[in-house]
Amino acid sequence: MSATLGTYLTLAIAVAFEVVGTTFLQASQQFTRLVPTIMVAVCYAAAFYFLAQVLKTMPVGVAYAIWSGLGILMVSAIGLVVFGQKLDLPAVIGLMLIVAGILVVNLFSNATTH
Repeated sequence: MSATLGTYLTLAIAVAFEVVGTTFLQASQQFTRLVPTIMVAVCYAAAFYFLAQVLKTMPVGVAYAIWSGLGILMVSAIGLVVFGQKLDLPAVIGLMLIVAGILVVNLFSNATTH
């Protein structure tokens, strides 16, 4: 496996833990339910651990932009499907702009690795 592929795989793991943690954040009901609250802490700790590993080979600004952008998209989808939270047209347009930004950074920038 190439170093770049390994970095993106590690970043994907970080994003997955962040998304799961944020989903449990909703389920914790403002930290009033013990098990979801524990899961929030565990998932966020894992997310930051894997993000820190990514920073060995990717600039923090790029890594964080990808991490947070993908997290926003995935949490929005989970909110829609799991929690029944609706997205209006401006929200959908904003999410599409986030996708466009992630694509521009990854396809056209030389800053994705150092």
